[in-house]
Amino acid sequence: MGKEGAPQSRPQSRPLSPARSWWAVFIFMVAVMFNYLDRQLLTLLVTPIKADLGISDTQISLLVGFAFVLFYVLAGIPISRLVDRGPRKWVVGFGIAFWSLMTAICGLTRNFLELTIARMCVGIGESCNAPGTYSMTSDMFPRDKLAQPISVIGIGTVAGSGVALLIGGWLITWLTDIGPQSFPVVGTLAPWQMTFVIVGLPGIFWAILMLATVPEPPRREAAGAETPTFGTTMRFLRDHGGTYIPMFLANGIKAMLSFGIAVWSPVFFERQFGYAPGEPGPILGIISLIVSPIGLVLGGWIAGRMAAAEYRDANMRMVYLVTIPLIPVAILYPLVSDVSFAFVLFGVSLFLGSLGSGPANAAIQSVTPGRMRGTTTAIYIALYNVIGYGLGPLVVGLLNDNVFGEAGVGSSMAVLALFAGPVGLLFAWLSLRPYARAMEAAEARGD
Repeated sequence: MGKEGAPQSRPQSRPLSPARSWWAVFIFMVAVMFNYLDRQLLTLLVTPIKADLGISDTQISLLVGFAFVLFYVLAGIPISRLVDRGPRKWVVGFGIAFWSLMTAICGLTRNFLELTIARMCVGIGESCNAPGTYSMTSDMFPRDKLAQPISVIGIGTVAGSGVALLIGGWLITWLTDIGPQSFPVVGTLAPWQMTFVIVGLPGIFWAILMLATVPEPPRREAAGAETPTFGTTMRFLRDHGGTYIPMFLANGIKAMLSFGIAVWSPVFFERQFGYAPGEPGPILGIISLIVSPIGLVLGGWIAGRMAAAEYRDANMRMVYLVTIPLIPVAILYPLVSDVSFAFVLFGVSLFLGSLGSGPANAAIQSVTPGRMRGTTTAIYIALYNVIGYGLGPLVVGLLNDNVFGEAGVGSSMAVLALFAGPVGLLFAWLSLRPYARAMEAAEARGD
């Protein structure tokens, strides 16, 4: 029996069985794969889109990053309130269907403005996914075992990126060979437009499967817990800023390094080593599909072992430790002159980055009260995407257009790594002690 006045777990419906919980994790993982497949596809289509629409590297960076991130952020907060208040599976299911449809519509656009608006709508749909997915997963598994399923879900991230490179690279090469095609109603579509349509539509069917087979898990929360207002959640984050600020910044700046390099890697191999558009995609995709899932599963397992050994800061400690070797690898990779060595370093950088991905997400969920997780995750993902997916590719694009030129994309990537790596490492180190104290407080709250 707990001490008088201590928060107790609320009596609630039976938790999901392990089999149903892991089925949900599988569904979430594939949904995240579609998420990143739709998001990353544009990186393979840079050269034909630039040629058809007559746009610069900076404009490409805006399409990849801020056009997507802007509405991802604006929609994320109100959507997260729905996650904290109501059935989360319906929010996630709608998001999957909507972003998939909008990806297909990207293939029907005819100019930069239309493609920008379509990318913004993709961002709205994808903003539904992370808050609901992580909130539901956190209620399916014990806190000390959460890094493992979240790392498995994270496989969808790298699988999506890998499939985008592998299948997208093959698809754009094949479609380029057959040339533009005419269709009823929509007219003539270029190969890059057909790629968007073909890749976007399958996600709609996955949304239907998710809604039909994944149950809404009972929420794990303290007795008498009610959904807090947005202001209450913001005050909680402010009062615990010593914990959340370094965590958010460490993960966001590390993402700035990772996304900035990953987005421009296909273009780097095209410009540096003479590959045709889409041609390096299958090689990069195979590398990603091999090394990243291993890193994600291994990173979650190591974090779990560290937590079992009484390391309260296990999740953020993993982020800190893997960033140390990641920095020199990320700087060296875009500067080498041997193509085989460049592919090897690309794989090493993906492996090191993926080791900390699951623990980074688990860290946020583990220390946040149950009915604040949706809003907190939305705020975190907003910052993560603005810093990582917005600024990372944009910095490289700006350096390409204004400093190094198109042929100097490798130098732009190296400069980004030289700045973002050490700064991210500093914030990861600053997060360790506050995070350990927050873990103890979360365990005491019982949520």
